[in-house]
Amino acid sequence: MGFHQVFRAAVVAVATVVASAAAHATTFNFVGVTLNNATNTSTGQSQLTMDVIDSGSGTVSFTFNNSGPLASSITDVYWDDQASTLASMGAITSSSGVSFSQGASPGNLPGGNTIGFSVSPSGASADSNTPTQPMGVNPGEWLTIVWNLVSGVTFSDVIAALNLGGDQTGSMRVGIHVQGFANGGSESLVNTPAPVPLPGAALMLIAGLGALSIAGRRRRA
Repeated sequence: MGFHQVFRAAVVAVATVVASAAAHATTFNFVGVTLNNATNTSTGQSQLTMDVIDSGSGTVSFTFNNSGPLASSITDVYWDDQASTLASMGAITSSSGVSFSQGASPGNLPGGNTIGFSVSPSGASADSNTPTQPMGVNPGEWLTIVWNLVSGVTFSDVIAALNLGGDQTGSMRVGIHVQGFANGGSESLVNTPAPVPLPGAALMLIAGLGALSIAGRRRRA
């Protein structure tokens, strides 16, 4: 096999690895909406994430993580599904110390009206049970909510809608309300588009591509 054939095969391998990773799980970060306090907003943006996972049989799982270490608690989660991909909420599971139920109060993401955030479909929210802040997602804890998808909708459709973002047809946004900051404040945040995943195997292949490219140039020289 010639150099150019090897190089093309390696490029295809990188694309396959990246596509495979994106097809099963994607991690999203959050950006502040209410911006009540710069420190609290920064804390939320740096340590709160959402993993969206293809859980099979026409379902998608949303896992909310709080990596810590700073005090903060995700107490409400909301969906604004303008892409009409979500059908009905399924199981709610969590780490020890976290307890949520479907149907949040207030009914819409606090401050969400400033960015056109409106909960959809019906029942697309959940909040922590009493006591509110201790039962939320505090540092080191997680919450998973499964959604049944509309017939014909795929996991890729959900990821595309989340990456589209904004208040527009075809988009989906997930908002979180966070309480329990050290100063007692609260903030609302929404997901940002996910970065293109580069798993370890892909990084190794990219390094190999660089070596192949250098070798090819030397040969031609």
